[in-house]
Amino acid sequence: MPPRGAARKGAFFYGMVLATGFIAGGLLTQVSRRFLPPSAVKEFFTTGVTPSFGPLTVDLVILKFAIGPVAVDVSLLSLLGVLLAYLIARSLF
Repeated sequence: MPPRGAARKGAFFYGMVLATGFIAGGLLTQVSRRFLPPSAVKEFFTTGVTPSFGPLTVDLVILKFAIGPVAVDVSLLSLLGVLLAYLIARSLF
């Protein structure tokens, strides 16, 4: 038997939790990059990996456009933001 409320939570719910977590984690990362003094702790928490893809060109004969490049800056603090958003969402819903 699935846990109570598990059937109601769909992909949209988890997508919103993921997006909220990355936004909160990105905010934590930027605040830390700006206000922490230069140290090993600052480097550890704010160093990120930035995967990207693009540009994607779409040619529809009468309409041509390009999307991208799209990049995501993933650091330890952004992952911490995702974890905190998930734990808060799980406790509320």
